[in-house]
Amino acid sequence: MFDLNWIRENRDAFDAALMKRSGEYAGTADKLIALDDTRKTLVTELQALQERRNAASKEVGKAKGSGDEERAQALIAEVAGIKERMPAAEAELKEAEEKLHKELSWIPNLPLDDVPVGADEAANVELRKVGTPRTFDFEPKQHFEIGEALGQMDFETAAKLSGARFVVLKGQIARLERALGAFMLDLHTAEHGYTEVAPPLLVKDDVMFGTGQLPKFEDDQFAAVSSIVPKPIERRLDFLREQYSHIPAHNQRVVDRIDEIKSFVNNMATGEREILLKDAALNAIQLFESVDAAKDDLYRDALDFQLKYVEAISTRRWLIPTAEVPLTNLIRDSIVDEDQLPMRVTAWTPCFRAEAGAAGRDTRGMIRQHQFSKVELVSVTTPEQSLDELERMTGCAEEVLKRLDLPYRVLALSTGDMGFSARKTYDIEVWLPGQGAYREISSCSVCGDFQARRMNARYRPGEGKGVRHVHTLNGSGVAAGRALIAVLENYQQADGTVVVPEVLRPYMGGAAVIGG
Repeated sequence: MFDLNWIRENRDAFDAALMKRSGEYAGTADKLIALDDTRKTLVTELQALQERRNAASKEVGKAKGSGDEERAQALIAEVAGIKERMPAAEAELKEAEEKLHKELSWIPNLPLDDVPVGADEAANVELRKVGTPRTFDFEPKQHFEIGEALGQMDFETAAKLSGARFVVLKGQIARLERALGAFMLDLHTAEHGYTEVAPPLLVKDDVMFGTGQLPKFEDDQFAAVSSIVPKPIERRLDFLREQYSHIPAHNQRVVDRIDEIKSFVNNMATGEREILLKDAALNAIQLFESVDAAKDDLYRDALDFQLKYVEAISTRRWLIPTAEVPLTNLIRDSIVDEDQLPMRVTAWTPCFRAEAGAAGRDTRGMIRQHQFSKVELVSVTTPEQSLDELERMTGCAEEVLKRLDLPYRVLALSTGDMGFSARKTYDIEVWLPGQGAYREISSCSVCGDFQARRMNARYRPGEGKGVRHVHTLNGSGVAAGRALIAVLENYQQADGTVVVPEVLRPYMGGAAVIGG
């Protein structure tokens, strides 16, 4: 995330950079430093207790050896007192560390100095336009009108299967999406130096944390949990709590325990899930093994239920919102040699997003779907290489649109429109004649060492000592679903058919027209 020592030495610069993103971050440096000061004080206090305990334990032997039994007993009592105080001191330190970690995990990356400052997309700066939008001698249709008229784009059946924001593609349009993905992979691997990867589509919490999706953007994600889901657990706990209210012997103890479990359920997807999971499991096991609790069938049932929940939640995985997540995490918890950098990888995968903040936007068509396909580009570099790599990556994405002969423009995103993990972002927007507007088809970002710190990803310089954090970059190369939309709208004809771009015809079995 961030280097606390750097924040201490540059607190004004840190706050000023965050304020470019949003005024809500005013005073963040002081808050972080205060939390770190508390943590350091507790570390010192705990170390002092440990040192005194060790010293007093050694003095016991000396006192006994010299025949001073009274002093020996006093030292034994002192050691016992220290041992009694240490769990509380350890708990305080753990709580302080968790508070600091949580605060850090919600803070976005610092924008570079040349990023346009502004609250939202209105402050984005257009850098260039490439290509001239086609002039039609008829009113151009939107992609969903074209696809539905051809009988190859079915939103109604998709809604029956999965709900809103899904689509069933058929026939030549389904093949067109596959052709686009294959074309892009061939271009990036054969000409742009990327290595193709087929990554998992389900990933763990720490992987989502590494690239910045968790904890802040949990509501935008889809999770897969085996056998037990939160809502049934909440209902079950409410039932057990009601049952326990009639058991005098364990009343308060049980009610308190159920409240603890409910709190655990409510916090299960935070960045501290591993800590909560471990504590919940240990507490449940300890209570489950107690003689009194074992005599109570209802109590045993509750604890057994919690252990099953802990087991279920420990198997939870997240559906990837972008292949950036598994590709960037390929280097997590590792140290690579500098001569392995830059590392460039690409993947074409389905992507899954809950789009929690998109209610009412792009409700028709394929622009904003819960499931879509995308070719992702990821680069891992040294700090000195990363800015040049951003320009290179953006050029690789642009080349896709040039080969498809699609008009587009490139924007520098403002501080308020840029992603959580990015330091600088270029958006590529393709022209959609059916909408009469440019729409995003690629976003290329340099993240500096922000993700690397969250993933513990480092490299060993060729010269010099020690290790340094790598820099990471990611970009769409490009979104296959939106490229499909762009081809349908830009290559549509008056009779409802669609011309297949020259570069895609080898992937379409030589077909020159869709619907002809």
